[in-house]
Amino acid sequence: METSTSTLDEVKSLIGETLGIADRLDSMDPSTKLMGSLPELDSLAVAELLTAIEERFGFEVDSADITIDIFETVGTLAAYIELHRALMIL
Repeated sequence: METSTSTLDEVKSLIGETLGIADRLDSMDPSTKLMGSLPELDSLAVAELLTAIEERFGFEVDSADITIDIFETVGTLAAYIELHRALMIL
């Protein structure tokens, strides 16, 4: 599933705000690694990011969905969000 530019930009913005790395957003693209590559993204930051996702995008993240796979890259996180936003419409 290809992710829209607007979703990708929203996700990048959310990552920047939540992790305090807004100054690095210009260098991020869909292939930018998250888990294991951003020292700011520890377990507490993941919890904060999940809360921010729920608040901004209006859906509840199922605990069964919380895997390393969705936090692999900016693109995988954006794709997860876009998929769940689409499911809300159905």
